[in-house]
Amino acid sequence: MEVLSSATSTYPRFTLYNPKKPFSSTFKPIIISQVHPWKYFPGRNVEARLLCRISYKRTNLDESGRCSSSDAHSKPEFWFRTLCGLNKSFPSQSGFFALRHGHPLWSWKTSVHQKVESRPQKIRQHISVVFVRLVVAMLLVSSASVALGSTPSWALSEENLLFLEAWRTIDRAYIDKTFNGQSWFRYREDALRNEPMNNREETYTAIRKMLATLNDPFTRFLEPEKFKSLRSGTQGSLTGVGLSIGYPPGSEGSRAGLVVISAAPGGPANQAGISSGDIILEIDNTSTESMGIYDAAERLQGPEGSAVELTIQTGPEIKHLALTRAKVSLNPVKSRLCEIPGSEKNYLKIGYIKLASFNQNASTAVKEAIDTLRSNSVNAFVLDLRDNSGGLFPEGIETAKIWLDKGVIVYICDSRGVRDIYDTDGSSAVAPSEPLAVLVNKGTASASEILAGALKDNKRAVLFGEPTYGKGKIQSVFQLSDGSGLAVTVARYETPAHNDIDKVGVIPDHPLPNSFPKDDDGFCGCLQDSASACYVNNVKLFSK
Repeated sequence: MEVLSSATSTYPRFTLYNPKKPFSSTFKPIIISQVHPWKYFPGRNVEARLLCRISYKRTNLDESGRCSSSDAHSKPEFWFRTLCGLNKSFPSQSGFFALRHGHPLWSWKTSVHQKVESRPQKIRQHISVVFVRLVVAMLLVSSASVALGSTPSWALSEENLLFLEAWRTIDRAYIDKTFNGQSWFRYREDALRNEPMNNREETYTAIRKMLATLNDPFTRFLEPEKFKSLRSGTQGSLTGVGLSIGYPPGSEGSRAGLVVISAAPGGPANQAGISSGDIILEIDNTSTESMGIYDAAERLQGPEGSAVELTIQTGPEIKHLALTRAKVSLNPVKSRLCEIPGSEKNYLKIGYIKLASFNQNASTAVKEAIDTLRSNSVNAFVLDLRDNSGGLFPEGIETAKIWLDKGVIVYICDSRGVRDIYDTDGSSAVAPSEPLAVLVNKGTASASEILAGALKDNKRAVLFGEPTYGKGKIQSVFQLSDGSGLAVTVARYETPAHNDIDKVGVIPDHPLPNSFPKDDDGFCGCLQDSASACYVNNVKLFSK
């Protein structure tokens, strides 16, 4: 048997030749490329790719091997005996022509590359494909069970369930979805297998250990009493010395202690002369050099009337102070009307508003202060955010809406970029047009920085003072089923001008004199007495 082809012909002829009874069957396919030499085609298939459909008339053979036109059943032995050596392949662009020993098979397609296989080989291939698919399906099912299962296969105790509740809270809410470069699912499984959780204290220890792997000092565990104390602090009162503390700026490595962000007016620390910028070196003779801010806050709080000893550094001076804890009222707002001599265009009446913190009453108290001052026909406002260490994020947003007629307040971002936008359409505005100055210092932090940044970037206010603290992270508090809780870093924020203020702060437009007072009485005096060292011209105070 041989294959004859003409490379130069537009329609090469394929001839099938029987050595016993010479005959030929000829067809004219359009071949895309020259037929390859015989030696290049291993395999058992005879295939020719076609650009058109093939018209084929079956020819039957009689007992003598001669051709007949009968439609009776043909004897494939003779036909395919002559084709045994013709099991070769001819590739093309659009389909296949195939003849198979033992079974006449034809297959053609206009666009799909399809190859006709021998039946045993096809069965083996089909079984192989089914087997592979079965194995892959089993692997996928087992992988999904491990990755997505909410609990391990063994029975879980009540303590395990509390740990899992904390784990899921971090999994859903934490800002860094790499979880400080670790497999969060694997940590869960390892902790449930290896960490002792036989009682509540051991479970709390396991939760603290889990949070420590995040290397985030602002994400921490709160036992039931501490969680209750934190909530009471945002609701108007707290028993302690009245200090808001933080880490010194730029303290990535070693640090001397903890910095005072602000001292609550009238609180024990404020009365003892402690102010923002002071460094707490020791609390009850325990160094704060490696102490976390929340550990320090717990040490500063305590029963009303109890004592606490502090070692404070103010500039080069070191002081040892004994303070008595008291219930510190966190009334967030104080206001005052300052009347300035001069012409009407120099804003004779200025409304001064001191906003000390953002508890749940903050925005309502600011509105009330504005209404009271307006009843006295004020011409402009001064909003004092110095030593305001923040508080409730929603209250910071609501306070910004009071002063803005429209615009972005803050962008909330996570590891993938901007996640949410807080803005206002002016529907909540109370004082969107009067001249406004905002006072800030290094004790201005967190929610108060959001407010200051929004007012500056929207060109609603002029900022005076010094760069703010630079806390650009947002924490949310989550309560667990046993009354404990988690404070979790859920996002970072950017000002409307897309400034990331973390560890940088909001930069004011103008400085204030070093001697500029922080109380309302002193503020009015500095505007009224042009001979005083703290004097600020009231016209310049509102010049943008």
